[in-house]
Amino acid sequence: MVNVYSKALKKTIQVERLIGRVQGVNPGPTFVVFAGIHGNETAGVFAVREVLNTINSETVSGTIYAIAGNLKALEQNQRFIDSDLNRLWTPEYIASVRKKADLNTDEKELLVLFDILNTILTDNEPPFYFIDLHTTSSKTLPFITINDALINRKFSKHFPVPIVLGIEEYLNGPLLSYINQLGYVSLGFESGQHDAAAAIDNSMAFLNLALVCAGLIKRESVRDFEASYNLLRTQSENTESFLEVIHLHKIAPKDHFKMLNGFKSFQAIKKGIPLAVSNGANIFSKRNGIIFMPLYQKQGSEGFFIIRTIKPFFLRLSAFLRRIKVDGLLVALPGITWLNKAEGTLRVNLKVTKFYAKSIFHLLGYRSRYTNKTHLKLNNRERVAKTYMYKKEEWYRRLGATCK
Repeated sequence: MVNVYSKALKKTIQVERLIGRVQGVNPGPTFVVFAGIHGNETAGVFAVREVLNTINSETVSGTIYAIAGNLKALEQNQRFIDSDLNRLWTPEYIASVRKKADLNTDEKELLVLFDILNTILTDNEPPFYFIDLHTTSSKTLPFITINDALINRKFSKHFPVPIVLGIEEYLNGPLLSYINQLGYVSLGFESGQHDAAAAIDNSMAFLNLALVCAGLIKRESVRDFEASYNLLRTQSENTESFLEVIHLHKIAPKDHFKMLNGFKSFQAIKKGIPLAVSNGANIFSKRNGIIFMPLYQKQGSEGFFIIRTIKPFFLRLSAFLRRIKVDGLLVALPGITWLNKAEGTLRVNLKVTKFYAKSIFHLLGYRSRYTNKTHLKLNNRERVAKTYMYKKEEWYRRLGATCK
């Protein structure tokens, strides 16, 4: 058990790894919330505990788990201790850590969470839902981040906030990317600035909606459901579009990086304007777009992202092409072979990649990773998605855009 302090509330609470568990009287889905994977992001911890306190197990169908992420970092109110816990979740890294004799603080946290995750998946009933609560160092609208699988899109669109796709192409080892590779619905919710009271309120509102949407609680059982929906719609300034990441400014370990003051997520920017200073030199925007998660804290290796809105036509087109599995034809093209067809993993020769538009791969659900100097590894979430698990759920069948 550790003490977790909220600057917004000027309050300290004691938290165990299992913040709470609610076993409903009726069978139903398994809903898992992670909070505090980054130790300076305490809003989710306070929010999920408060929401659990309002829930009566008699009104729940299924099981709700709330898990504290990085206990050691939460206690010290810093992002991480030795290494970023939300960048360690790759099968290769987990396997290597399990063989190590001497683990750093965050690697110990990783293994504890890994075992908890596997136990939940073994001991509980599907369908499974995973939510990871976060906040940002800059001012921001509340928003959802997802790995670009259709089940994630369909679930996410029921919330009145912007949805950002493709961040997994730029980050290595987020928790939700690992869970998404297992095939389950998994969403990240960024509720606001770290120490803003609104971040706690937004997280609570999101959890209320998510529990209803996933079918664990009836709408009438949630205190002020309509108020929760309206709060998120207002806080997000009625921005409900899908967006995608198109650029990341990565900070090298020895860089001296400082974001220029005044930027906030979802702020439109023009090509050529100065955004930050790195090692004494200005960094200018390389394109028109929307700035996303500018870094205003000491820890972290992502300086800022640039995103853009996705036109609805391309969302519909990509959904159609994925459903008919057009991606199976890609291996007929020169330089493209299957690494693992069942897992939707392609190997692409960089000598021929320049002839293939990146947007084509994105339409088909592939996101790229460099494997070496000569090849790319492309991962497709659709081939591993356990879509069958969710097809009977009301949110999956609904044509409307909300779970209201």
